[in-house]
Amino acid sequence: MHKGDNTVDDGGVQVDADQELLQRQYELAQLDRSSRANWEMIKKLTVCGVAFLNDAYDMFAINIVAMILGFVYYNDAAGSAQNTVPKKWDTLIKIAVQIGCLLGQLIMGRLGDKVGRTTVYSAGLMIAIITTIASAFSSSMVKGFNVFIVLFIWRVLLGFGIGSDYPLTATIVSEYASVHNRGKLMAAVFSFQGFGNVLAPIVSIIVLACFAQSVDRDVQNLDYVWRIIIGVGCIPGVSTLYWRLTMTDSERFRHVNDNELGPSDESTTVDSESEKLLAQQTPTGSTSPVPEEPAPDAAEVALVIPDEVQPRRVKTFTQYFSEWRHLKVLLGTSIAWFSLDVAFYGINLNSSIVIGAIGFAGDIKADRPSRYIIRNCLGNIIINILGSVPGYWISVFTIERLGRVRIQLLGFAALTVLYLILGFAYHQILDKSSGAFIFIFSLAQLFQNFGPNVTTFVIPGEVFPTRFRSTAHGISAAMGKLGAIVAQGGFLQLKDIGGKDEWINHLLQIFALFMLLGFFVTFWIPESKGKTLEEICDEREEYY
Repeated sequence: MHKGDNTVDDGGVQVDADQELLQRQYELAQLDRSSRANWEMIKKLTVCGVAFLNDAYDMFAINIVAMILGFVYYNDAAGSAQNTVPKKWDTLIKIAVQIGCLLGQLIMGRLGDKVGRTTVYSAGLMIAIITTIASAFSSSMVKGFNVFIVLFIWRVLLGFGIGSDYPLTATIVSEYASVHNRGKLMAAVFSFQGFGNVLAPIVSIIVLACFAQSVDRDVQNLDYVWRIIIGVGCIPGVSTLYWRLTMTDSERFRHVNDNELGPSDESTTVDSESEKLLAQQTPTGSTSPVPEEPAPDAAEVALVIPDEVQPRRVKTFTQYFSEWRHLKVLLGTSIAWFSLDVAFYGINLNSSIVIGAIGFAGDIKADRPSRYIIRNCLGNIIINILGSVPGYWISVFTIERLGRVRIQLLGFAALTVLYLILGFAYHQILDKSSGAFIFIFSLAQLFQNFGPNVTTFVIPGEVFPTRFRSTAHGISAAMGKLGAIVAQGGFLQLKDIGGKDEWINHLLQIFALFMLLGFFVTFWIPESKGKTLEEICDEREEYY
């Protein structure tokens, strides 16, 4: 037996135990090196970028829609309840998409590994388009089944379609990009979420401007406005539907499927990859075949394989992640995303609180409805442009230089400090300087995106084997949505303890603890900068 090349030599019979694995790694490395910008790449990046713009629009437009629904359905309410959606309905319609996303990320992520990336990706978009249109036509159906319940149901289904975009976009881009720009392209695609956050209030302002006079005459005309705002959310998806339907799975994914069990059939038959390797070894232009060795006796092969070369078998998902060195990576990506989204969605789904704190909310009773809503939309735009959008693109241009893990650690550390400052000096800062509050809050928005909001998406698309990548990314992303649900359905129900918004400072202190947790679990995650996908997770670990 030759130790150096893992080859068994017995009576003239040679069996290379790792030949297929090494050949596959060689071909995938060549694929990484040969990846260049072309029309197919541009098309895929456009589809994936528009997907996240669309998702962000659908998720965060609900802030504005919830405000409008208060004018439409509670204009005649008494006292402080006037023009305001009750807390239970407000919470219900805001967490609906998060619940659907959680389910979609788990189910569609798993199907992405089993059925195919692009097939499931297309199905998710069609679900999102249909349910967006249905959401726009939500209305009270029967007694006890009001517009909020109907809207909740449709938005859960919408979230299911949106949920597929997270694991599948990440895996499609990571498997298609080269090793030198993989992180940058994944971050760029995800950064379109920032444009979606800004697009929602811009569309709302345009629609309100068209209806301003009729809305101020009769507030019930806002019923048209919120439906149009939601309905516009299907336009980006429809515009890229054909391209998404015609996308093909990556060579890397197809190669894994073609070799799902490797040599685990316990057969000594040489597969097509080995034949191609032999063909490459034949001198160019030679017409003489490579001399064949005499066929070994079946008894000789039977003696060699059981004793020397045990056939490789692919580990199942459970077997692979039952080993701590792999499980800790999945826990690291999942807990980090959960920790981030507790704060990220806790703040962004309730941006009206921050807008009110900086003086852009206006007077909900005294102001004209159109003016009040437009001012809130402008506040949303200002917050996003000051911190959120720049943070995304700083990540895009630094991720290949600084690395994923370093950016995530930097972001979590900065957010811990900033949330502690805001938490312990919240009222003092607001009382003395709204400008200082805006600066610190914008800085927090910056480090959310130049930090864990981008990296928690990118890292799970790189650090898991191809055969489990979509599933593992879906689990990580679903943990993030669980964090959003915990924040919206749990922590933020406490914000009015002691008076309206009086407990926000304590919520910010809680968010700081979650940022600290995210910081520490990041040390379980390997750095993927400058490595091929096979090098990051060591493909040999997939076999036993």
